[in-house]
Amino acid sequence: MRFSRTDACSALTAAVLVLGVAACGSGGSSSSAGSAGAGGAAASAATISAARCAENRAAGKITYISGYYFQSSASILEYVAASKLGYFGDECLNVALVPGNGDTAQESKLLASGQADVGALAEQDLIQARANGIDVDGISSYSNAGLDVLMTNPDITKLTQLDGKIVGDKGYFPAAVEAMLIKAGVSFSSLHVVKEGYDPTVLPRHAGGLEALTGFVSNEPNQLKAAGYQVTVWQPVKYGIPSSLGAMAVNPAFATAHPTAVQDILRAALHAYAYCSSSAAHVSQCVGYAAAASGGATYDTKLNTAIWNTETSVVAANPTPGQPLGGIDLANVGAITDMLHQFKIVPASVTLATAESWFGDSYIKAIYHGDTLSWPAP
Repeated sequence: MRFSRTDACSALTAAVLVLGVAACGSGGSSSSAGSAGAGGAAASAATISAARCAENRAAGKITYISGYYFQSSASILEYVAASKLGYFGDECLNVALVPGNGDTAQESKLLASGQADVGALAEQDLIQARANGIDVDGISSYSNAGLDVLMTNPDITKLTQLDGKIVGDKGYFPAAVEAMLIKAGVSFSSLHVVKEGYDPTVLPRHAGGLEALTGFVSNEPNQLKAAGYQVTVWQPVKYGIPSSLGAMAVNPAFATAHPTAVQDILRAALHAYAYCSSSAAHVSQCVGYAAAASGGATYDTKLNTAIWNTETSVVAANPTPGQPLGGIDLANVGAITDMLHQFKIVPASVTLATAESWFGDSYIKAIYHGDTLSWPAP
């Protein structure tokens, strides 16, 4: 994932990405002090079994790497909150949180090499990584709706009006947006695609004749709204284009060696997701945790609150069919693979069966009773 450059985490350097430092973490104590923090949720009165605790402690320090610094996005904020609220500690997990910089190729390599154990990685990015020989496995996803969108000014009322027009991107054109445009009847080859920076106001200002701009549903539209601009947001999910939101990946060797730890990392994060989504006060509290983890001073809490509220709303509006929150839809994996074939992003040798084998829902299935998350672990 690639997001707003407005938060304080931009001050972090590439040195973080070789995992020489851990930004924040939670100890292995099942009575973590984080649970009793000001305004925090109380630690669960129930505790996990001694045997389960021993299994999780045996995993040692577990490194989580975020998709984009400590922005308040799904797959990031709930992991920060799980640490601060003591949920990882309640599960006898020692989790160190490390901020990624949005380079999904680099993140997948860190996971494959064992420099990170678990991290946020979109299903499309995981398929591309595996197609390039990078060994990572998909373990959960919140929704088949993605974050990539196209924004236009209000005078564009149908996408075919963009034929022959100037469209901006950030140095790459999202496959889901391209697929949406083609499905809507746009002559994609007629578009004049130009690289734009990270100031979305170039669109309403029509800078350089720009008529459309790619972005992320929770980021640029919220920035523009806060600045008083109106744009139309076109979402690929509304055109039946496959994607993912809040997807997580794991180092396969770590998962094989420590399956209960993988289950309980997801369990604690999903427990925190519910907490951080349950009220405006809890949203504010959890965003505050992310601001503190980011250094605090220049973290845009208003924008990050909007990011979290937008993404959780997208998840709620587009639940994964037939799955509890976090469950993987293999039909969606197949549809993404077809799309990647269409745009020659992965070779034909990556069959649907092969792509599906790179994802597993056993960890999610293990932590639910029906559609109800089991908390804490047995």
